[in-house]
Amino acid sequence: MEKIFLIYIAVINVIAFAVFGIDKLKAVKNKWRIPEKILFLLSIIGGSVGGLLGMYTFRHKTQKTAFKFGIPLILIAQIAAIYFITK
Repeated sequence: MEKIFLIYIAVINVIAFAVFGIDKLKAVKNKWRIPEKILFLLSIIGGSVGGLLGMYTFRHKTQKTAFKFGIPLILIAQIAAIYFITK
């Protein structure tokens, strides 16, 4: 079960990172954008590290307060949940 969880976390973080990059590319090209709720959803379901890395790697959504504070808070909550579950 632990191995499946680790694989899931790795995959969802890669996806979140990629989606932030794709959305940035679409923003630069003035194309249809990925809704912000999707970016948050990916972070909430386990992709917060990938989302945070994507934000700063692609310099995307870093000026938006909801993302600047929301994604790190999601990450902190997930770390706390893992700590208390495995304690």
